[in-house]
Amino acid sequence: MTTNNSTLVDTHSEKTNTDLSAEQIKSYLQNHPNFFEDHPDLLELISLPHESGAAVSLIERQVSVLRDRNLEMRQRISGMLEAAKTNDKLFEKTKRLVLTLIETKDLPTIVNTLSESLGNDFQVEFHSFILFGDQQSTPDCNAKVVALDQANKQIGTLLRTNRVTCGVLGSTELNFLFGEHSADVGSVAAVPLSYGSTFGILAIGNSDPNYYRSSMGTLFLSYIAEVLNRVTPNLLKR
Repeated sequence: MTTNNSTLVDTHSEKTNTDLSAEQIKSYLQNHPNFFEDHPDLLELISLPHESGAAVSLIERQVSVLRDRNLEMRQRISGMLEAAKTNDKLFEKTKRLVLTLIETKDLPTIVNTLSESLGNDFQVEFHSFILFGDQQSTPDCNAKVVALDQANKQIGTLLRTNRVTCGVLGSTELNFLFGEHSADVGSVAAVPLSYGSTFGILAIGNSDPNYYRSSMGTLFLSYIAEVLNRVTPNLLKR
């Protein structure tokens, strides 16, 4: 292909052996991105079909493509900024809760602090903090206390993961975690609590079945669970 007086579309009705294929032309233009800068007169001859049926120049089409890409990029940046703001707020709430839990000296205060923070500060629809052990030997508090054997029968799958589980749970698991509110819970994020051995589970729920998904991040819930793993065990015995 020569660069003087050449066009991108062959105007002859019969092809000759010197005709270039579309792939060859494409390859040439990719390797010579400044081709149209050196031959601006060709841009006036090129038109691209428009969705409406009219024709637009290559420059107009390029401007339109760049405008669409710019809009897409701005939307991505806006989404990233919103996510950053959300994470910043979550960090501040988590920090307040963590500092309070670290300074707490008794089990009832831990339970009440956790419940108040999840319900009011984080605005979680449903939450459950269940401890495993003997009701007689556990200090009186607002947390549900059940035997570990019973927990394994009802939510054994959740306990064996030893990490945050997100998604839709079965009715047996929901009943164990949320009791009378189980019918209203659509999706759950739950994390076992353990320090040497499993001593409880923390679960939060939402009425929307798609709210807590397996693909979502669980960093902040994991942080809270790690703090509970450190401060709770020593307070479980009377």
